[in-house]
Amino acid sequence: MGVLLANLGTPDAPTPSALRRYLGEFLWDRRVVDLARPLWWLILHGIILRLRPARSAKAYSKVWTDEGSPLLVISRRQGAALQRLLGHRLPGTVRVAVAMRYGNPSIRAGLEELRAAGVRRLIVLPLYPQYSAATTASTFDAVAKVLADWPWIPELRLISDYHLEAGYISALASSIREAWAARKAGDKLLFSFHGVPKRYLLNGDPYHCLCHATARQVAEALDLEEARWQLVFQSRFGREEWLRPYADETLEAMGRAGAGDIDVVCPGFSADCLETLEEIAMTNRDLYRASGGGELRYIPALNDRADHIEMLAELVCRHAAGWPEALAVSDPGVQTEARAQARARAIAMGAAG
Repeated sequence: MGVLLANLGTPDAPTPSALRRYLGEFLWDRRVVDLARPLWWLILHGIILRLRPARSAKAYSKVWTDEGSPLLVISRRQGAALQRLLGHRLPGTVRVAVAMRYGNPSIRAGLEELRAAGVRRLIVLPLYPQYSAATTASTFDAVAKVLADWPWIPELRLISDYHLEAGYISALASSIREAWAARKAGDKLLFSFHGVPKRYLLNGDPYHCLCHATARQVAEALDLEEARWQLVFQSRFGREEWLRPYADETLEAMGRAGAGDIDVVCPGFSADCLETLEEIAMTNRDLYRASGGGELRYIPALNDRADHIEMLAELVCRHAAGWPEALAVSDPGVQTEARAQARARAIAMGAAG
């Protein structure tokens, strides 16, 4: 059995040329930008890819590590931790591969790694807690495109979201409590999610509602009063209206109103990346201060926390229910007998004993 652990993606380097390749792939996806192709091609190649790569490269250079992109480094740690844990839960039966929807390692590379390992049953786990067509569905599109070229397709199960998983809510609440134990809680807690155009919501994408459901559950777990927390959306670009309230406008208004210290958590990001480390913890922190506010303190993503990996492992095990690998855990004889029967059939068909 294989697990494809997928996240959004990252450039290969914090350089304009690498960003141009990455953004070209990312922004050409119809799930991300659904404008008419001829018009969008002109905008993308005539304007955006001429201007944005250099600006994005500067932002990436602020968070780039000696090991590479924070998102990829953390994703690999998550994959290794999940492999270890599943190795205890489903001994000798599971292979975890890490992949990125855009950039490297690609979805194709991750799937080929699993195919080379002989995987015949596959669980696809996009690390987006809240489903959106622009993220989760796009990952499924990429998986289907690769499998379309395979003569023998593995049995496939897709995990579409986990926005209300008890372990996920508990891990988020614990991470916030730990931050507050290390330093006094701010006057307000902001839940910041990545934005999407409002039009996507009106067309039936449930992402907006799932974000609100997650924030409410975490606030209840923390026993926060309504006035102590707020949900915002970050990372918009272009002139089209996106999901509101906007993070930057909200922070600017709070700063002008003389708000004190605030904490910001980003529950939609399973791993820290440019949008959390640079946009929230640097750019929006500076904006809040410059507007007259106190300190903006970013609470890290769940990353490879033990409780986060435990939740992911539980999710995988539950979705593997009924497969021989999962049955073998409760009854080791099941897998032994299945292998013996398969060997007997092979010998009967002429295979060497």
